[in-house]
Amino acid sequence: AVRCRAVPCRAVRCRAVPGRAVPCRAVPRPPGRPWPAARRPLVPGAWRRGAGCCRLPGDPFVACAPATSCSRPARLGRVLIKVHACGVNPVETYIRSGNYARKPALPYTPGSDVSGVIESVGEHVTAFKKGDRVFSIGTISGGYADYAVAAANRVFPLSDKLDFKQGAAIGIPYFTAYRALFQKGHAKAGESVLVHGASGGVGIAACQIARACGLKVLGTAGTEEGMNVVLRNGAHQVFNHREANYIDKIKEYTRMQGVNIIIEMLSNINLATDLHLLSCAGKVMEERHECATALLDGIEAGWLKPIVGSEYPLEKVVKAHEDIIHSSGARGKMVLVP
Repeated sequence: AVRCRAVPCRAVRCRAVPGRAVPCRAVPRPPGRPWPAARRPLVPGAWRRGAGCCRLPGDPFVACAPATSCSRPARLGRVLIKVHACGVNPVETYIRSGNYARKPALPYTPGSDVSGVIESVGEHVTAFKKGDRVFSIGTISGGYADYAVAAANRVFPLSDKLDFKQGAAIGIPYFTAYRALFQKGHAKAGESVLVHGASGGVGIAACQIARACGLKVLGTAGTEEGMNVVLRNGAHQVFNHREANYIDKIKEYTRMQGVNIIIEMLSNINLATDLHLLSCAGKVMEERHECATALLDGIEAGWLKPIVGSEYPLEKVVKAHEDIIHSSGARGKMVLVP
C-alpha cells in the first residue's frame, strides 16, 4: 500500500476500507508463515480504531470505524488500556517523516503517552487490575487509538488529582525533564537553570520540577501568552527568545555569572549561544526519552500539575501533527482524545 486509511492495517498490501474496523496490527497468515514478533496481533481478536501509516515517510490516516471492546486478555507482562487521551510529541512527526534515526516496524501507529483505564492484564501482572486509572510512558501498539497495549513496567497509577488529559501530559515531558535535571544534570537546590522553550510540555515540566526542588528557574518563550504560562508554572523570570538581545538580558539578570544548567530543546540551533550563558562547570542537557518514577510523589504532593494545551479528536491527528511543527508558540501539552 502507498497509503493506508486504517491502522493497524494489512502490512504489505493494505486493503482496509474506511469505515470498517480492522484486526489489531495483523491479519491471519497461511500455515508455516508466522508473523514476525513485531507484527503479530498484540491482542488476539481485538479490534480498534487508530491512526498511523504504512510507509515512511507518510501521513497518518484514521480508520473511521466504531471501536468495540477487546475480548481477549493482554499477553504475558502486558496490559491493555482503554485510551481516554494520548499526548502528541514532536518526535512522532520526525518518525513519520522518515527523518528519525530509528525506523519503526510497519505499519506504524504513533503514541507513547496514553492515559486511560485498564481493560485487561496479562499473566504475572499483579500491580494492576481491570478498571484501574493509569498513564503510560511507552506503548507497544501505539497510543493513537481507542485501545493500546503496553508493558506493565511502563505503566503507572494515575492519581485522582489529575484528569485523563493531564495524565496524557506526564509521560515524555515529565520523565524527560526529571532525568535531564537530576540523573544527568545532577541539579542541586540553590543552583540556577535556564529552560529554553519553557512553554512546551517538557519546558513546563522542567520549570515545575526545578522550582519545587529549590532551583532558581529562568525560562524562555516566543509569545506573550507563552511567557505568562511559564511564569505561572515555576519560573522566577522569563525572556522572549524572539528578541534579538534576549541573551544579553539573561546575562544582565544573572549579573554576568551565567547559569548552572541549561535544558535545551534545540541544541542544533542554540548550542553556540548556550555556551556563552553557562557558568564555570555548567552543563547543557538535551532531551532524553527516559524517565524516573520519583515524579509520582510530585503528583501526590500537588506541585506536579501538567498543563494541557490544544486538544484534538483522533480524526484530526493530521492537523495535530501540522500544528505541533508549525505553531508559533507552545502553550502546554498537545493531546488527542479518542
